[in-house]
Amino acid sequence: MKPTVLYYAKCSTCQKALKWLDEKGIDYEKRPMKEENPTADELKNWYEKSGLPLKRFFNTSGLLYKEMALKDKLPAMSEEEQLALLATDGMLVKRPLLVTNQGVFPGFKESVWEEIIEK
Repeated sequence: MKPTVLYYAKCSTCQKALKWLDEKGIDYEKRPMKEENPTADELKNWYEKSGLPLKRFFNTSGLLYKEMALKDKLPAMSEEEQLALLATDGMLVKRPLLVTNQGVFPGFKESVWEEIIEK
């Protein structure tokens, strides 16, 4: 499976990540997260595969996250409720989101992506 990058076109970090992949000559799939929002099942699978806390999948600096006051609401929500909420709008999901056979990583950290992609 080729790595898949869920991204938002106007996000400068996403643009940086895609440019990095292109410069490395890495073949990958692009998926616009606003237009093709991840499903709750996809998110659950990726969350479990990542081994990260579920909160890491939320775009905590995003406008929608702040407008919905999720900082205060998330702690009282179950995992299933959080996953269902994430699936309602791609703008709630941390971006870019790298999905590979070896792992799943929300956000762009060059050293981590390099390690995941080159495994």
